[in-house]
Amino acid sequence: MLRVDVSKQHGEFLLEASFTSEGRVTGLFGASGAGKTSLINIIAGLVRPDRGTIAIDGETLDDTAARIHVPPHRRRIGYVFQDARLFPHLDVSHNLDYGRRMNRLADDPAQRTRVVDLLDIGSLLNRRPGQLSGGERQRVAFGRALLSKPRLLLLDEPLGALDEGRKLEILPYLVRLRDEAGIPMVYVSHDAAELRQLATQIVMLRGGRITAFGGVKVLPVVRSPD
Repeated sequence: MLRVDVSKQHGEFLLEASFTSEGRVTGLFGASGAGKTSLINIIAGLVRPDRGTIAIDGETLDDTAARIHVPPHRRRIGYVFQDARLFPHLDVSHNLDYGRRMNRLADDPAQRTRVVDLLDIGSLLNRRPGQLSGGERQRVAFGRALLSKPRLLLLDEPLGALDEGRKLEILPYLVRLRDEAGIPMVYVSHDAAELRQLATQIVMLRGGRITAFGGVKVLPVVRSPD
């Protein structure tokens, strides 16, 4: 369970968000500038809230009144960015292993095999990121995050930099992550159709405020022109 009740002032922009989610995939939906990335950066611990609390499964990560702030590297939260951010000088195998080593986790060959099979990246292990398509790089980024054994996975518009063909390639893997990986996710997107396929709960943001919370039915319906 993820509990969020925070506020943060960024210049003239005020983010105020309060929700509790037990969904497998919590979708943060809104237009550019709504506050989606600011909110997941606070959940990740990269930005401190001015006021409020964040807790995962009963463990407090932020509580401004009690002066609690757990640093990012101790939150056990995986983060996948829009641009994958793989290390160009490392092959896929070593990129996958980076999160595990940085978190000083023991090697787990069985888990590694499961993740590689889940994302269908076994044939890519000896390649460098520059030899991969955009969709392949994102699948490797998902794998690196999963191998750090997170209790929560944050995905900041992971399909935003891909063309429609690559998005269609990646979506089935995201559905498999939702259904098979067993790790709750917070998924940022401004694409309602994308979230309808993936999310189990929706947080709608506009101008730094939550305007709706619930199932995918709260998403706007975009009708095709006649």
